[in-house]
Amino acid sequence: MTCLKNHFDEDSEINAEPPCPVSCNVQNVERVNMKSFSNGDFYVGDFKEVLPHGKGKYTWSGGMVYEGDWEGGKMTGKGVLLWPSGEKYNGDISGGYLHGSGTRTSPDGSLYEGQWRMNIQHGVGRKKYSNSDVYEGEWKEGEHEGNGRYFWNNGNKYTGNWKRGKMHGRGVMEWVNGDQYNGCWLNGFRHGSGIYQYADGGYYFGTWTRGLKDGKGVFYPAGSKRPSLKKFCISPGYGNGPKSVLSQCSSLNLEEHAVKKPSVKRSFSEKISVSGVLRSSGRISHKSSEMSRHSGSSREFVRHNSSGTFSLGSDAGHIEVQEDATVVYEREYMQGVMIKERVRDYTELSPKCEKKTKRLAKETEKISCVAIFKGKNSYHLMLNLQLGIRYTVGKITPVPKREVRIADFGDRARITMFFPRRGSRFTPPHKSIDFYWKDYCPMVFRNLREMFKLDAAEYMMSICGDDGLTEISSPGKSGSIFYLSHDDKFVIKTLKKSELKVLLKMLPKYYNHVKEHENTLITKFFGVHQITLPGGRKVRFVVMGNMFCTELRIHRRYDLKGSTHGRCTDKQKIHENTTLKDLDLSYEFHMDKSLQKFLFHQIEVDCNFLKSQQIIDYSLLLGLHFRAPEQLNGLLEPPNIESLPADLGLTTEGEVLFPSKGLLLVAHEPSSANTEPGPHIRGRPLRAFSLGDKEVDVLVPGTGRLRVQLGVNMPAQANQKLSRNEADAAEVELFEVYDVVIYMGIIDILQEYNVKKKAEHACKSVKFDPLAISVVEPELYAQRFIDFLQKKVFPEQQ
Repeated sequence: MTCLKNHFDEDSEINAEPPCPVSCNVQNVERVNMKSFSNGDFYVGDFKEVLPHGKGKYTWSGGMVYEGDWEGGKMTGKGVLLWPSGEKYNGDISGGYLHGSGTRTSPDGSLYEGQWRMNIQHGVGRKKYSNSDVYEGEWKEGEHEGNGRYFWNNGNKYTGNWKRGKMHGRGVMEWVNGDQYNGCWLNGFRHGSGIYQYADGGYYFGTWTRGLKDGKGVFYPAGSKRPSLKKFCISPGYGNGPKSVLSQCSSLNLEEHAVKKPSVKRSFSEKISVSGVLRSSGRISHKSSEMSRHSGSSREFVRHNSSGTFSLGSDAGHIEVQEDATVVYEREYMQGVMIKERVRDYTELSPKCEKKTKRLAKETEKISCVAIFKGKNSYHLMLNLQLGIRYTVGKITPVPKREVRIADFGDRARITMFFPRRGSRFTPPHKSIDFYWKDYCPMVFRNLREMFKLDAAEYMMSICGDDGLTEISSPGKSGSIFYLSHDDKFVIKTLKKSELKVLLKMLPKYYNHVKEHENTLITKFFGVHQITLPGGRKVRFVVMGNMFCTELRIHRRYDLKGSTHGRCTDKQKIHENTTLKDLDLSYEFHMDKSLQKFLFHQIEVDCNFLKSQQIIDYSLLLGLHFRAPEQLNGLLEPPNIESLPADLGLTTEGEVLFPSKGLLLVAHEPSSANTEPGPHIRGRPLRAFSLGDKEVDVLVPGTGRLRVQLGVNMPAQANQKLSRNEADAAEVELFEVYDVVIYMGIIDILQEYNVKKKAEHACKSVKFDPLAISVVEPELYAQRFIDFLQKKVFPEQQ
């Protein structure tokens, strides 16, 4: 296709404008029906004074021709443009631009029919490409954006949302073999939660990352019972936390795309065997041999064909079991490799299934902050919080920076403002209700934000932007409500009055601690606020950094205190985003000597600070991103992504669809690593013993080069530590060793060892082991916490 730029100048206006008769050497300037120009162009048609106006035909010396409407010397109205290359446009033109509705045909056979804006496809249109692919839907600035359908010439079809020419958002992909995926997409890949339906009737409900299964899901073999698809919708999940879930929604009928074709050979993406191909690996768990007893319908094996690729074959001895309508499989994948499977009996599971589904929808669906309270107060609370933070940050930021003083601390160091609905001299009018806003220690938190390298404007946009706040489930027993900023950078937590008092009391020491120790693992606080609603109800908030703000998927979350009493999670309540506890941890982690040394030095420093403030009940929040075992690189399931025409920018070139899974420590290069400051990042890159004590980055295949800092992007090796007789007979962990990227920080630091806690310790010590309960005096708590992490979580390598 000849590019339009050949005929338009840099301002996109058609270069084919006729030369001005005044400035050019015109052979005939009188009002006639034809004019010739010295450059070889000529015009035949109507004139108004000396300019083409009305109907006319203009032929350029280069062979380009326009025939249609003119106005004041410019092509305006309906017309036909013909290029020497054979391209043709027939439609609306305005001021010399293709603008409005029109059809453009190219020599290579491609055809676009639809709307244009300033020479670019923009609006609703249909394009048939030279390879017979077809897209029909919305365009923006020459690219697919909005809702649209794409038909590949091989019969595959995608219907859903697009962004910048790529499948992005919610959509349904239907393959010609009968497979179908209904769920979330990101930059052309399945990414987030979704439902994959196989041609033979099997279903997989789970999550994907860049086109590969990644995380937990449930597989329902063909013929088995399954939850009604009418009850589910997919909430887009591009980050971490409880955004990637299957939730109840009446607005979607997934069965309208149901595959009704007869059974065909199962697609590659369903399953690989663990009893065949994987048996030879030394990194595979001894428990994988148990898989042969439980694999049932999905027992398939991978074999090499003559082309060197993999194909699936069925184990004939298990064909009958495949039709067992009572067996379902709870599975976990990492970058396309299944690493765990739990076989469940649907008759046993079904009474709990609906309850679990409703609970997941209720507890983990990312819902709007407006649902915090019933009635109108829900919406008002969100607006109040945003209005208050915008006012406070805007007021304190222009103040010249200075060192904090004693007067800047305490509950008397505050800004109080009344926000009437109609507005005032100091506040804007708003759509909420009248409320009082109180901001504690504004100068202290302004300095902390700058110390943590947060830009004031970005901070306001993250929390106060149009996308608003969203609520996430509370992982603990505190009853606090947690909100997440739209970009995942900040967590806002409601505080009890007692917690507010502790925070304000310890704030001077906290300020000095984080100033002196830039690598501190302790929660980073960015602001403390209070809203007083009509009727006198007070809601207190603290703004913190999100420790899991990363482009990597967090596969496991642990809240570790070092105690054992009550520190396990009911297996029936565990789902994709459950925060697990001490006794649920089945791994120990080995890392570089220097990284481990820096880690425990800082943990000891932080614990000594908390001990000095008489703080207990804190914990290490641990997030793990697992990498699939290296020896399975060749067994990754294909992402089933169709290539689009090259001019759309979505091809497999440059994309790492089947990356190596290993992590690699390399010398730090500021120009290469991602150095964007995050809400939980402040310290310098760490030094690694294995690289001669040089500052290091970690290379994560398929993601990029990440800066290694204390508690952020820390590479390690996770080793399974469950013995065989401890393993659930119905659950099989297929591997014993994984590469992991670790994120961590010390949280929940606002509980003093007060009279109430001393009484709780005395009461529980009578019934339980005094060393096993969580509530102990601060010095013992700190020592037990450090010992647990050193011996059970990050032990030294032998």
